[in-house]
Amino acid sequence: ELYNTGCDQCPVENVSWNDIQAFLQKLNAQTGQNYRLPTEAEWEYAARGGTKSRGYLYSGSNTIGEVAWYDGNYDQGNTHGAKKTTHPVGGKKPNELGLYDMSGNVWEWCSDRYGEDYYENSPQQNPRGPEEGAGRVFRGGGWFSLPRLCRSAARSGSAPTYRFDYVG
Repeated sequence: ELYNTGCDQCPVENVSWNDIQAFLQKLNAQTGQNYRLPTEAEWEYAARGGTKSRGYLYSGSNTIGEVAWYDGNYDQGNTHGAKKTTHPVGGKKPNELGLYDMSGNVWEWCSDRYGEDYYENSPQQNPRGPEEGAGRVFRGGGWFSLPRLCRSAARSGSAPTYRFDYVG
């Protein structure tokens, strides 16, 4: 059940990692394709702009307000949905790959398990999360996040059953 109802162009929020897995199973069965969540490394590579990266702090800019809905601007003139929290996707500037909303709006689930020491113990190319552990990773920050949590490098995690109005 969405928190910010009445905004069809806003990102899906209030969904758990488990909810997404159930959706992906149905989608894959219906389409014959193999859709999945990105790994944490894939997500970050895309957020940073891939091979076109200019090394921005946020996904597409060093100025957060150009690319993200976050705690400093989500309520400014927001007329979208019943709760006026999330914004329609694509309302800010895209990153170097043309991807929108990878910083702010909603935290985005990744396929990996969460590990505190992810960066210290990962290989340089295409690292994977730990093989065991209860938590799952989400990235990118949300509409109620501080700027530091919307950086391309920022990460968090929670139980795969976790749902909240700024995670999607």
